[in-house]
Amino acid sequence: MAKESLTLRVNGADHSVEVDPATPLLYVLRSALGLTGVKLGCGLEQCGSCAVLVDNVATLCCNRPVAEFPGKEIVTVEGLADGGKLNAVQQAFAEEGAAQCGYCTPGIVIASTALLRNNKSPSDEDIIEALHPHLCRCGSHPNVLKAIKRVVKEGKVDAV
Repeated sequence: MAKESLTLRVNGADHSVEVDPATPLLYVLRSALGLTGVKLGCGLEQCGSCAVLVDNVATLCCNRPVAEFPGKEIVTVEGLADGGKLNAVQQAFAEEGAAQCGYCTPGIVIASTALLRNNKSPSDEDIIEALHPHLCRCGSHPNVLKAIKRVVKEGKVDAV
């Protein structure tokens, strides 16, 4: 398959990559750009480990071809922090112990961030719906819920 030059806007910066346009975005982010927060879990977009923000929407990317993404704003979990300072969701996850092995955590942080950017006061049902595609085999979901509710309760939703 022939490679093409594509420009991706990732974490606020433009990146030119030479890649087969059918390559899943996940592999480009990890291999070409060194952004290893996005994870390959199931490879079928069913576990949520590959979530990134695309134009502020949580998007699973382990099967989506990179050719779909030029002209879009992509944010990985690394891009949520500001100069090394965690965003409000990341900080709440750390404070609530909302990760055990941590493999699924970046995808869940992305989904939580998307939720709070689009819904400043989510109900329990809203949170559960936003996290529905995310699988955590370690069972950290109760602490994830605490972390999301903490951000809302502490009025830090605007800091996500």
